[in-house]
Parts: sequence; C-alpha cells; structure tokens
Amino acid sequence: MLAHIVAWTAAIALGAVASIAPVVAQDSYPSKPITMIVPFAAGGSSDVIARLVGDEMGRVLGQRIVMENMGGAGGATALSRASRAEPDGYTIVIGNSGTNAASYTIYPDLKYTHADFAPVGLVAKTSPMIALKLDFPAKTLMEFVAYAKANPGKVSLGHAGVGSSNYLICRNFIKAAGVDVALVSYRGAGPALNDLMGGQIDGVCDAATSLSGAVMGEKVRALVVATPSRLASLPDVPTAAEAGLPAFQAQGWNAIFVPKNTPEPVIAKLNAALKTALSSANLQRRFKDLSSVVPAADEMTPAFVAALVPGEIEKYRLLLQDK
Repeated sequence: MLAHIVAWTAAIALGAVASIAPVVAQDSYPSKPITMIVPFAAGGSSDVIARLVGDEMGRVLGQRIVMENMGGAGGATALSRASRAEPDGYTIVIGNSGTNAASYTIYPDLKYTHADFAPVGLVAKTSPMIALKLDFPAKTLMEFVAYAKANPGKVSLGHAGVGSSNYLICRNFIKAAGVDVALVSYRGAGPALNDLMGGQIDGVCDAATSLSGAVMGEKVRALVVATPSRLASLPDVPTAAEAGLPAFQAQGWNAIFVPKNTPEPVIAKLNAALKTALSSANLQRRFKDLSSVVPAADEMTPAFVAALVPGEIEKYRLLLQDK
C-alpha cells in the first residue's frame, strides 16, 4: 500500500513539474540572444528598420537581437525558414506587404501560409518612392512617363525581388502610369540601389527609408513619392498627385512575426518590448530622418496585424491577378 502511495505521489509531482515547466521557461524568457530574420540583403528599408528596432528591443529585453539577412524569392526563402523555426520566441522575422501578403499570389506553391505565423505588432509605416539615376533624361514625372511610352521596354527599374514590397511599388507605379518598363529583380533593395548609383539600371522602386540618404547625398534623384503629402525629410520631392499621377498612392508597412504556436506570454513580452522600443526618442528621431512613421499605439498590437494581413492578401491578389 505504501509503495502505491509513493508511486502515486511521485506521479503527481512529475505532472506538476511538467505543467509548470513551460510557465517557468516563459517567465525567464529571453535567456539567450534572439535571431531576427530579415528577408533581404543588408541595406534596404526592411533591414534598416529591423536593425534600429532590434537594437532598442534588445536593450529592453536584456538580450541581443541578432540580424540574419536571408535574401531570395522576394523574401519567401526567409519566411520558409521562419515558419519551420521552433515556436519559442528565439526566432522572429520582420515582414511586409510583399513577404506576408503578395507572395501568396505570386508564389502559389509556397509550403507555408499566413496562418503559420503569429503577429507581434506593426513596426513602421513607410513611404514608397521612385528614384532615378542622376543623368536620366527625364526630369519630372510626366517627362518620365512620356519617355517610357516612347521607349517601351527599354527603361529599367530595379526592386528587391519578385514578391517584395518594392516589387509591389513598381507594379502599382506602372499600372497607374500605363507604361511598359523592364523590372529588374535583386536579392534586396541595397544591391538594387548600388546598381542605380553605378548607372547599371535607370531607376528603383523603394521606400524613402533606404533611399533618403542617397537622395540627400545627390547620388540618385528622387522622382516622386506616393504619399498624400510631401516628406519633411525630402521637401523638394513632389507627391504623385502634385506631379500629375494621383492614381499612384501606396503605403508601405513592416511588422514582426513569430512562428505559430509561440506561447502567448512570449508574444506579449515581445510586443511590450516593441512598444517600449518605438516610444524611444532616439528611435523616433531616426525614423523621422528616414521618412518612416511610428505606428499608432493600436497599430502596434498583434490583433491589428492579424486583421491587416488578410486584407492585404486580397488587395494584392487583385493587383497581381493580371501579372
């Protein structure tokens, strides 16, 4: 009888340990560095934003957030890796309207869906822009449109890969302008910008976040920005509406995601760190310099991103159905 009581007591104790072990692990999270996967090569807007936010979040969490740049297939290579990662909060990924919405239309055979990711929160809103090499003959947007129509297929615009948010900027632009241009795919916005500065391509579709430095340094020339009003950091760059193409309107965004089944307490801790990071005066100043917008408080929540993504998937399905 005593042996049965001892065995029963031991079983209860083991069950109790098993039941509290995940809670203990979550309470101690994070106990080691976190990897943030960036779906593009270094230097683009997603990379710049990820590094700024990652540094601040790391300080809040008391652990380093290590960047892992993984270009390819417009971000699908990185998202595939992130979807298979352990759902323990030690692998997070920064995504955008391309990687987490349009890719499902562009790459219908992906081995993951948007349900394989749990959102942490919106990180930034970005300003889409078209920039040209300095010696491009057209100086205004309407001159560019006229030149492209007179030279169908001969003007080249670079982007960060088919499926990236930059690719979507290109698609929005050529649809609004009614032009036939050659779209050149890169493994990230950084390599595309390097080729633009070197004169290998005529222009790029990108966010002001990664273009503003090159524009202000007079290494490339901003043609137009697809925002309702001019950017404070680049006041001489006209909006598409001002330049005669009001149909070219777009809003970029970046958000952080984790693999599905990541424990809610871990997501909550990451979200709290994100909100604290975005409230940093230093980060807000850097965002302003880069023409990125800090989201509103309700946009930083997992619920907001969870509602945003399905709408974005449908929006880009309609845009890309004639691709």
